[in-house]
Amino acid sequence: MDKIFGYQFSTLSFQHTVDKIVELGALRVSAYICVSNVHMLVTAIKSDKFSHVLHNADLAILDGMPLCWSYKIFHRYQPDRIAGRHLMHSLIKESVNRNLSVYIYGSEEYKLTKAAIYLLNNYPGINIAGMYAPPFRLLTESEDNEVVNKINASGANLVFVALGCPKQEIWMSKMKGKINATMLGIGIGLETLTHQQLPTPKWIENIGCEWLFRLIKEPKKLFKRYLITNSLFIKMLLAELFTDKFNKVENY
Repeated sequence: MDKIFGYQFSTLSFQHTVDKIVELGALRVSAYICVSNVHMLVTAIKSDKFSHVLHNADLAILDGMPLCWSYKIFHRYQPDRIAGRHLMHSLIKESVNRNLSVYIYGSEEYKLTKAAIYLLNNYPGINIAGMYAPPFRLLTESEDNEVVNKINASGANLVFVALGCPKQEIWMSKMKGKINATMLGIGIGLETLTHQQLPTPKWIENIGCEWLFRLIKEPKKLFKRYLITNSLFIKMLLAELFTDKFNKVENY
């Protein structure tokens, strides 16, 4: 399969992605899925440790139009953009249809309470195996083991991990082989799905400006991140384009 910037991302369609994750979850395969955007890619390129996490994901899906456009530029086709919020919605619907259970790890206690109310009201038949908001610090080894035991004992098929990038991906990588469920990093997907944050309008998603929408909502929190990551991504893209064109000329 084709790579961009040295990383292998899944180019499965939206529905095939849902089917694949549900299949893994139904078998309680210990696996993790990275919902990838520009921020995640740049973080991986800047950090060898996180690069290893992204490279070893069981599925790294494209949640970011700039990454989809990169495939169009370098490989002449554009895969589906799979937004975390929409993916989570479809996975929950499928979990209800197939009688699978979900566990939510991360976020904050009051947000989980609101999320539970929303999910129970809007997804009749949903089986919430459990929810846990960990403290804002590194857990001890015994606390980690307690979390593993709690999730495994719940019988969860899917674990939605809401810790934010890169913390959630590092956590999932650490828990692979320990937690008997398929883990999915959802970031703020839980909050937007349950309307605790204003979801990005579809037309803004389609033109690849979700980052701008979020920046307008939270300028103090996100300005530095987007200034750095977007600038680095543009630099990487130009460098990759230059290298690609140079190689074509050299091989002519």
